[in-house]
This record gives sequence, C-alpha cells and structure tokens, in this order.
Amino acid sequence: MAMTGGMFLAGHTTPRLGIDLAGGTSITLKAKADQGSAINKANMDTAVDIMNRRVNGLGVSEAEVQTQGDDHIIVNIPKGTNSKEAQQQVGTTAKLYFRPVLASEPSGGAAPKPSPSTSSGASGSPSPAASPSGDQKATSPSNAPSPNASATSQGRAVSDALKADATPSPTGSPSAKSSGAPASPSPTPGANADAAKLQAQYQALDCTKPAERAKVGKAGKPGEPTVACGEVNKVWYKYVLGPAAVDGTEVKKAQAIFDTQGASGWQVQMTFTSSGAKKFADITGELAKNQQPQNEFGIVLDGDVVSSPYVQQAITGGQAEISGRFTQEEAQSLSNMLSYGALPLSFQEETVTTVTAALGGEQLKAGLLAGAIGLVLVVIYLVAYYRGLSLVAMASLLVSAILTYVIMSLLGPAIGFALNLPAVCGAIVAIGITADSFIVYFERIRDEIREGRTLRPAVERAWPRARRTILVSDFVSFLAAAVLFIVTVGKVQGFAFTLGLTTVLDVVVVFLFTKPLMTLLARRRFFADGHKWSGLDPRSLGAKPPLRRTRRPSGPTTGPVDPKGA
Repeated sequence: MAMTGGMFLAGHTTPRLGIDLAGGTSITLKAKADQGSAINKANMDTAVDIMNRRVNGLGVSEAEVQTQGDDHIIVNIPKGTNSKEAQQQVGTTAKLYFRPVLASEPSGGAAPKPSPSTSSGASGSPSPAASPSGDQKATSPSNAPSPNASATSQGRAVSDALKADATPSPTGSPSAKSSGAPASPSPTPGANADAAKLQAQYQALDCTKPAERAKVGKAGKPGEPTVACGEVNKVWYKYVLGPAAVDGTEVKKAQAIFDTQGASGWQVQMTFTSSGAKKFADITGELAKNQQPQNEFGIVLDGDVVSSPYVQQAITGGQAEISGRFTQEEAQSLSNMLSYGALPLSFQEETVTTVTAALGGEQLKAGLLAGAIGLVLVVIYLVAYYRGLSLVAMASLLVSAILTYVIMSLLGPAIGFALNLPAVCGAIVAIGITADSFIVYFERIRDEIREGRTLRPAVERAWPRARRTILVSDFVSFLAAAVLFIVTVGKVQGFAFTLGLTTVLDVVVVFLFTKPLMTLLARRRFFADGHKWSGLDPRSLGAKPPLRRTRRPSGPTTGPVDPKGA
C-alpha cells in the first residue's frame, strides 16, 4: 500500500518504455583511424564501453551501444530521455586536447564579450576586445580564496588533465596583439610559410558559417598549430591554437556537486593522476606569465573549442574545481565527459534517425496476448485441480503483479529502468515461477492431510519443508538472472532484470501473503472441514483414517469364552 501510494504521489503511474516500445533515437557512427591508433576489435570494444558509460552516466537505461561490422557503432537511445544531450555526448567522440591560445576574437562581426577582471595573482592585463573567457573559475578546492587559484572557464567543458608540459612560444608561430584591438596572428621574424598559411586561414575564417566550422580544427594534428571555432554564450569565436599541450586522459575522477557552504552553486570537482597533476600545474604556471589571450588554454573536443579558461596562477595539488554559473545539467554533463575520458578512435556521425514504436507495439500486443493465454491456462488448471485453493493462488498472483507494476513504475525515474519487449517476456515467464511456489506449498499441505492430520496442523507442518524448496528454487532462478544480467548488454539485460525482480517478489509474496492467508483460511469451516470444493477433501485425497488406540482385555483369559456369556 505504501509503495502504491508513493507511486501516485510521485506522479509516475506508468513504467518508462524502452526504444522498441516507445520509440527513440538511433545513431550510426563510423570509426576513423587516428595517428597511433588502428581500427581493430580491441579499440572498437573500448569505444563501445566508453560510449555505453557515457550514455548511462546521463541516467539512460536500456540504451543499446553495439558494433556493426568492422567499423560502425550503433547507439539506440529510448524516448523519454534527454536524447539530444545523449547524442552530443556520444557524437563528440574525438580526443580531448588542451592547446595554448595564441589568438582569439569574435567571428563574423559579433560583438566581443567583456572580459572578467583578473585577480591580483595574474601578471599582465587582459585584452578587453578579444576575450571569450566566461565568468566561471577553476580553483583549488577551498572555501576561501586559495593562493593556488584560478582559471576562468566558459562553462561547458573543462578537463584538468594536461598531458604535456609544452608551453606556448611566440617564436615561429602566430602571436596575439596586446593592444585593445581584436587580436590576430602576425608572423614573427622567424615565421615560416606554415605560419603565414595559418594566419591567412585565421583571417579568412568565419565561424558563424557551419560549412567553414566543419573544415577547421578536426583536421589539425595534435603536434601542430591549428585554427578552430568555439561558441561562447551564443557568440562564435575563432582561435589560433598552438600544439596540443595535453589530452584528456589524465583526469582520475570528476563529479558535479552543489556548493552548500558558499555561493558558487553547481561546480565540478576534479582529481588528477600524479602525472596529470604535475602537468596541469606546469602549464597553468607558464600560461599565467602571459598576457591575455595568451594566458588562456583552449579545451578542444572534436575540433571545437568548448572552453578557453584564462590562468591567473598555477593550480597545484592535483585537485581543482570549476565553479560559476553552471546549471545542474551543465555540471553533470561536464563531469560525465571528464570521467569517461577520450575514445581510442575518432568517429563520424553518419545517420541520426527517429525510431517509431509501431513494430514494437505489434510485438508487444502479440506478447501480451500470449501471456494472457498462458495465464488463463494456469488459472484453469488451478481451478480444476486445486478448486478452493486456486483462490489463494490467484490472489497471490494478483499481489505479485501489482508489486511488479508499482516497482517498475518507480524504477523508471529512480534508476532509468525502461520496459522493453524482453523485459515483458521476463514478466510473463515469472508467472510460471510464481505459480510453482504456490503449488509446492499446496502439495505439502495435501501430503500432511493424506497422513491423517487436520488442516490447521497440516498448514504449519507443511510450511518448513515447502519454504526450503521454494527458497532453493527461487535462488537458482535469481542466480541465473543475475549471471545473465552481468554477462549481457542491451535488451537481454531487461529480460534478466525483470526475471530477477519477479523472483525476489515471489519470495516476498509467498512469505508475507500466501502463508499468512493460508493460516487464516485454515480456521474457516469451508477449508477446515475439507469441503469437496475446497481442494482439501481428505476422502478425495486418499487420507489415512486417524490413528485410534484399541481397547485391550483387562486380564488373561483361560479356555474358550462362550459368546453368549454362558
């Protein structure tokens, strides 16, 4: 009753349906080999595992991530989840790099965003005309300002695992102007043809045009400077970025938390590996010596600059936190991306299609029809064989069905459980498992009645033996479901989960409902007296007559006894 009331109070009165029943989004990704990585089974399996964790990290359950052929991955996301965010998480599959910012300015004539003021720890002064930095800050974890503080972040992405201690050098690469005008790269005396070409690309780049954004960044090699685009508060900026200083593989842990002691709101806390902590401290320390924008590092994901924090002081200690104007969704999305790292391969999004539930709906109807037919046959058998006891079995099945429905409805918003066709099959199979438990108990009671006992002691004596049999049987079923859940993925897990859940509920119902109900019914004359429609009639069961003590003669007899008493 309490669980049912909780279901109505929570407003979740129906189970969340999987992609085959409710529809959803299907994404097809094609793998592309990177430098130092090849398209092989090991890398594809690793990519599937990371994508699966990324999607599940968003609270999406019953999502399918599986390989197709040698170089494709299919991702199916059920309707009712944040499929757009999941698509971004899965589709953003290239490696994450940290590159020093050599120049940046608004693109396509957009007005520049005012730069936040720097703290006293930074050297130089920021260029107010060309700072895409936002007002979010990365600091060492502390309630008070820390001397090891601070980098500012745009708000969507930051990975504080730096994988190279290289620092930006103006020699041989474009440099930013320190005046108030928009920064643009200009060759130094040592600039070569490549730097001049990069400068020309930067000057001609218009990041407001999707076609131009698609051409830049993604083709850049990690060890070479490149141009890239990034969006900050709906304003597109263009960048000149130096060689990659680090990649995003050295974040040991990242989590989104809400600052209850200060006014920071949602923030992301990060812990680095030992090598990552040193590299992060080194690069932030070097960047802090430069003027803006050359005290910024661009966080580049799939060729796009998703954040360009500026550095005021070196952040040491192996821990950092990013705070500012995060929403809960943004903080969780960022921590999710940082936690699950980069993929071993790059992926190109080939197709994104909407999956309808028409076919699944037809299959569901067929499955429910088969389940209804099976249930009717079980009921007919129970009525024909157990008669009055069939009412106990049907009442227990009803209670089990209600509990299963309520729990599935509550598990949707709680853990993201989605009901799919295999899960429905698991629930149908559970009808037989549940009915089997009742039959075991009923047969034990009948055995006791056959031995000549009345119903009340028969119910109590039958319970210990029936209980052991039921527990062993349900344990085997639950173990099989658990193993199946662990070693499989996707829809098969839905079958295993439902089978395991209904097996546990079978034990609960038998112990807390069926047994107490039988104890109460044993006191009713209809069952206690063994009515022929009760299913417990001693005569129809072939019960032995009660054992009675025979009268023995009072003393020895000698000689024949006259039957007439003579």
